[in-house]
Amino acid sequence: MEVMEHSTRPHAATRPARTPFVVVTGGKGGVGKSTVALNLAARLAGRGRRVVLADLDFGLGNLDVMLGREPGPTVEDFARGAALVEDCLVEVSPGLRLLPSSSGTRAMAVPNASRREALIEALTGGLPETDLVIADTSAGIGPDVLGFTAAADYALVVTTHEPTAQADAYGVIKAFDELSIERGGGAPTPELVVNRARDLSQARRVATHLRSVAERFLGRRPALAGWLPETASIPRALARRAPLDDGADALVTDLFGALCDRAERIAAPRLARRSA
Repeated sequence: MEVMEHSTRPHAATRPARTPFVVVTGGKGGVGKSTVALNLAARLAGRGRRVVLADLDFGLGNLDVMLGREPGPTVEDFARGAALVEDCLVEVSPGLRLLPSSSGTRAMAVPNASRREALIEALTGGLPETDLVIADTSAGIGPDVLGFTAAADYALVVTTHEPTAQADAYGVIKAFDELSIERGGGAPTPELVVNRARDLSQARRVATHLRSVAERFLGRRPALAGWLPETASIPRALARRAPLDDGADALVTDLFGALCDRAERIAAPRLARRSA
């Protein structure tokens, strides 16, 4: 397994004893960000981490459907003050809990800064029995998406080789950079996951193109965190409403493993402080 590039900007210093917050986002719908978030969380839980998978797509959340879980209270109940985040968590498997979102609720689709900050604080401020939070956002560059991404210890932007997906991935990084500058700078550059690539060479070409554009216009060099091929394993898992299992393609399993390694390395300082 080849080691992917490292970002040139160091990840920002984080507050001690806070729960590591990993955000998976994307500029274009349908690029596979929910699949990446779900399987990253499941794989980390399989390694013994206690993971909360947070569905932060407030308008059209679907991780509960992807996992075949019937939610009780959701993020909407938290936003209304009717439940704590821990009351909304659904057990998925040992070490993995889901924070389900609402779907089709117009009020939740309207950005709300105080709601967003309260949720970030609830997820990162000492959620019981939680080592990491993996968050899946909606697509695009709305205030909620950018706000969650800016709060992340580690952010992944999922894209594909399609020109429109690449353009939208750059759009996310550009909008994130603008928000970072408004807040005084210093936010770590999101990294790239190239989904449905033909091979590593194609994934690298996509990442190289995005990096060159971002470096030229933004002074940022987003690294290639990982890539995934077009594979039948993922549709089969979605049909079962479950994460990838031992029957998945070996390459896909290895690539998700490498992505987990990267996330754990970046979260390691925060994890060490939490366990101290």
